[in-house]
Amino acid sequence: MDNEETIDVLNTLITINNDRIEGYETAANETKEQDLKAFFNELKQTSIYCNKELSAEMTKLGGTATEGTKTTGKFFRVWMDVKAALTGNDRKAILNSCEYGEDAAKETYEEVLRNELEYLNTDQLTMIKAQHTLLVADHNKVKTLRDLAAE
Repeated sequence: MDNEETIDVLNTLITINNDRIEGYETAANETKEQDLKAFFNELKQTSIYCNKELSAEMTKLGGTATEGTKTTGKFFRVWMDVKAALTGNDRKAILNSCEYGEDAAKETYEEVLRNELEYLNTDQLTMIKAQHTLLVADHNKVKTLRDLAAE
């Protein structure tokens, strides 16, 4: 197994978690609704936890975890939409944007699990599957809150 390829795969997941952390920090800072602040901080904690695990694995491989985010492309636009929605204080719009961001995170993990298995050992695969489960649960929480806001 090629450590460089494994490091690249892990950094892909670290980057999407960095995006998620930054996005939810923005969302928590911008909203005035206390329940949403707490919720966004909870979602941010999921990515902090995932990044700690991914970074520990990266250290074992002799790599360095990326500290950056994907400030271009789909995920960045999502968080700009969140900020715009927060400015208007439209709860449903905020949660719609969050769900779109959750979709991006979930899809990144699913792409790794579909296409990068050859670069992961059993322990890494187990860790990534467990993290994917956490992200799917967060996605579902966002979707449920969004659906409730529509009523």
